Amino acid sequence: MVTIASFSPEVLSQACELLSSGDVVAIPTETVYGLAADATNDKAVAKIYAIKQRPEFNPLIIHCHSAQQAKSYVQFDKRAEKLADAFWPGPITFVLKRYPDSAISFLASSGLETLAVRIPAHPVAQALIKAYSKPLAAPSANLSQTISPTSAIDVQASLGNRVPLIIDGGQTRVGVESTIIDLTEAIPHILRPGGISVEQIQAVIGTVDLSRRAGIKAPGMMARHYAPSVPMRLNAAAPLKGELFLGFGSMDCDYNLSPSGNLEEAAANLFRMMRLMDRQNIAGIAVAPIPKHGLGLAINDRLMRAATRE
Repeated sequence: MVTIASFSPEVLSQACELLSSGDVVAIPTETVYGLAADATNDKAVAKIYAIKQRPEFNPLIIHCHSAQQAKSYVQFDKRAEKLADAFWPGPITFVLKRYPDSAISFLASSGLETLAVRIPAHPVAQALIKAYSKPLAAPSANLSQTISPTSAIDVQASLGNRVPLIIDGGQTRVGVESTIIDLTEAIPHILRPGGISVEQIQAVIGTVDLSRRAGIKAPGMMARHYAPSVPMRLNAAAPLKGELFLGFGSMDCDYNLSPSGNLEEAAANLFRMMRLMDRQNIAGIAVAPIPKHGLGLAINDRLMRAATRE
């Protein structure tokens, strides 16, 4: 059964225990309610996708308690510093380059070398992230392609018993998602309008790119995707000479996404194993068939993107 509870020291402790065990907690922010999990835990991040029933692995926004914490995982420039000083905590998300040794799950960033980070301006979210001491991946706490929740009751109506704990922080203040700005380009690019207006941003850092680009995906990221440096061959029964074999289920292979055939485990291992295989001197990567249901839909979507040679 799902528990809806007002914030208290006891609820804070319960939330931290759930996060430590790899589970999820629905939390209030100033924008919408978020489905939070430990952003450094692949399996916990996979659970987010499973609960939301997302058909593809789009990047998730990483929530930190301070700019100082965010700087441990992503590389700030002067524009990020100015925007953080002006609007954090608040409803704006920065897309920045991740450090090579960043502990954030590659599943949370869809395998990309960038991360989307923000500092929520809500006392409950702030207290939880500080108490847990690790960043939280937290997309909106609703089923994919449904209306974003602005109250604890909204979360319960959408997710039901899929979430063990919903922390009730009342109605959200902003009610729309955060603005997302890509700061990895020479001219900052607004990927998604949101709680901080374009005019407010321009007043701080000047010109921004407002153009809509093909393939932009929720929560506002461009459709860039991680692809290995060697060819990938999907739905393979066996490897060819020079290939490494990425398996699923009980089989002989070099790496196995899930020997037991568990799609949630496979999702958690996907980007890590692709990167491990890509670092070796090989002709290519052969991938065993993955079931096309549940999280298998998202795994197959990401594999097809990775296999596309642009």
